[in-house]
Amino acid sequence: MPELPEVEVVKRSLLNKIQNSVIKAVKINDSRLRYKINRNELKKIIGLRLKKIKRRSKYLLFFFNKDIVMLVHLGMTGKFFFINQNNSKFKTSFYYNIQEEKDKKHDRVIFYLSKKQKLIYNDVRKFGFIKFLNKANVDQNFHLKNLGPEPLNNKFDFIYFRNYTARRKRTAKDLLMDQKFVSGLGNIYVNEILFFSGVNPKKEIQYLSDLEIKNIIKFTKKILFKAIDLGGSSIKDFSSSSGKKGSYQQHFSVYGKKGENCEKKKCNGNIVKIILANRASFYCPKCQK
Repeated sequence: MPELPEVEVVKRSLLNKIQNSVIKAVKINDSRLRYKINRNELKKIIGLRLKKIKRRSKYLLFFFNKDIVMLVHLGMTGKFFFINQNNSKFKTSFYYNIQEEKDKKHDRVIFYLSKKQKLIYNDVRKFGFIKFLNKANVDQNFHLKNLGPEPLNNKFDFIYFRNYTARRKRTAKDLLMDQKFVSGLGNIYVNEILFFSGVNPKKEIQYLSDLEIKNIIKFTKKILFKAIDLGGSSIKDFSSSSGKKGSYQQHFSVYGKKGENCEKKKCNGNIVKIILANRASFYCPKCQK
């Protein structure tokens, strides 16, 4: 599933390619996503100009004139392809590859843009969705209103962390996965954050030291910035079918590394895998206490 860095790179890539474009037409190949696409609402954006694109947590918000906002969640396998006026196809993030023959059957919605360009929403498993909101009511939307602070925002700091966790009994892994606590983190990056913070994913939050909390906050920001930078630096190359250049997956230290040696200096531990809250957790029992 695309997490915050992947979605942030999608946002930046689309801003670079389609901001100020006008929607000329829309073709729906399959409206049966997680929520069925409202065809009448979708038609309302025809003729409108895309003014800006924002990201909130793992959601994308496309702002059109007439105060119409298109809310998109990519789910497990959602992705956008961009086709320019020369009919060249581009990816918009680094978590997937272009596979022309396989992709076509999963193209769910095609947006025809000005300058003879196209934006394609593709989703293999159809867990993503597209909804339409009024700009004035965006903050009260069901999907957005209870989200915690953005992890890269200054509001996600030591005081917030300590106050939120007071008198709560949860594991460190469970807390960071909770979108009401902090928004946008998913299983992959939480594993990496806890590894670099030296915190066992099973550790109960009431036993976290001040230093451990500060480390979690520090490495949350550091790891996310690194992932975004690695992806963002390769936006120009997203037409490549390999998609390897901007992939943070090449830099995982613990996720998916079961049985491998811990990479930290002076630690001869091995990475183990456990199931915690029905999700895979990877950690080093020797240096994550």
